[in-house]
Amino acid sequence: MGAHRPAGVHLLADFYGVDARLLTVSAEIDALLRAGAEAAGARILHSHFHSFGDAMGVTGVLLLAESHISIHTWPEYGFAAADIFMCGDAQPQLALQVIELALKPTSRVVQTIERGAAQAGDR
Repeated sequence: MGAHRPAGVHLLADFYGVDARLLTVSAEIDALLRAGAEAAGARILHSHFHSFGDAMGVTGVLLLAESHISIHTWPEYGFAAADIFMCGDAQPQLALQVIELALKPTSRVVQTIERGAAQAGDR
């Protein structure tokens, strides 16, 4: 396995109007992010998720060879914030699609940030 290029895409997604029941079970959110990483062609190294209690939010992260996917949920507001950063040949947009299809938000805002492109061009 070769080194990944430093250039990558960082997606910041805010999901609104999500059913609260989809935002409270850490094992299900872990499985969702894993499915997203697999769809994107990323390699999962480790995961850690924390539930704040019954019917409460979850915070978690997947560490990837290509970087990470993290999520923070607020079921009481029907809100989830996801952070998807991948370099190399991984396709973060595919992870975003998987997550969005599962959460079924009524609306979303996604920011796309190109990272490391100047450094990658210098090589």
